Amino acid sequence: MDLFEYQGKQYFARYDIAVSAGGVALTVDEVVKQAELAQYPVVIKAQVQVGGRGKAGGIKLANNADEVRTHAGNILGMDIKGHVVKRVWVEHASDIAEEYYASFTLDRSAKRHLLMLSAQGGVEIEQVAVTDPTAIVKLYVNPIEGLSLETARRAVVDAQISQKAIDGVAAMLVKLYECFTKGDCDLAEINPLILKPNGEVHALDAKVTLDDNAAFRHPEWDEYRATEELDEREKLAREKNLQYIGLDGTVGIIANGAGLAMSTLDVVNQVGGKAANFLDIGGGANAELMTAALEVINSDTKVKSIFINIFGGITRGDEVAKGIVEAMKRVKLRAPIVIRLDGTNAIEGRAIIANAGIDESQLMSRSTMLEAARVAVDLAGKN
Repeated sequence: MDLFEYQGKQYFARYDIAVSAGGVALTVDEVVKQAELAQYPVVIKAQVQVGGRGKAGGIKLANNADEVRTHAGNILGMDIKGHVVKRVWVEHASDIAEEYYASFTLDRSAKRHLLMLSAQGGVEIEQVAVTDPTAIVKLYVNPIEGLSLETARRAVVDAQISQKAIDGVAAMLVKLYECFTKGDCDLAEINPLILKPNGEVHALDAKVTLDDNAAFRHPEWDEYRATEELDEREKLAREKNLQYIGLDGTVGIIANGAGLAMSTLDVVNQVGGKAANFLDIGGGANAELMTAALEVINSDTKVKSIFINIFGGITRGDEVAKGIVEAMKRVKLRAPIVIRLDGTNAIEGRAIIANAGIDESQLMSRSTMLEAARVAVDLAGKN
């Protein structure tokens, strides 16, 4: 679950991470009130869960009430990369001497926590990685050992952060790591992490993604769900308890297992297509589950073909095939299905599909993931 910036700052504050005091506002009049409380000059920041707010005009400095009204009127309702601004965050403007970047996430392949730190803050870290990859220090942290102040200090030195900021940034990293681990985050990012002229180190922004698997430990997260912004596809998927992420392509994806689903997205991209979603149905694929998955895929008007990629381990191919055939009787699909079925009872499953009496223009089977991806992408281009 992704938090808005202001929620991320509130989360950081629980772990004694220095953030700017401020307030959230939904109307122009509320923005003016929050600006008066924060004291001028203030920064008005669009609250959307997407990058590039500044370039889009979603972050503005205001020195008086008239400027606040003008900027708030322009920002509220603004569309930033498909995200409509419904609320803004107002805080006292900070004096900035230097800007850095810091984040913690999980490197699943290494099975360790990963710190990324750079003396080049205030810009997208992906841009830094392309233009100057040596400017990013990557440090793996053993979850059992944790992050010591000494280790954090070495990382800060390696990142060539100013001598005057070393101790402050190192202390901030230890607090950020505590937030990341004890706060059950998938991502805890500060960009920019600033050094003020008075020597204080301060989190000027906050990007936090919470681990949904840990929600049972955090009943207080319910308040974040109340403001969570989901598109209609994602709302429908949540109602049906499906692991779904909406994307902007034309090939609908259904796979059993998160790893296979991600590989499916990669293969579709490899053969020149673009996935419309990530959808993991897990280990089950009965008629009810497949019907739910197809209903969600079918709700996306941009989908021109559907690629079902199943590798059976515990999941049996014949049961998957029966589920798909039955689901197609329940859901009137706008797009044809291409299925790749392999693993346990795959031969039996393919036979069920072949003998189902469904026109091959609507349901077709291919023996390999690559071949099925090519057919799905080709169909998406024709429809």
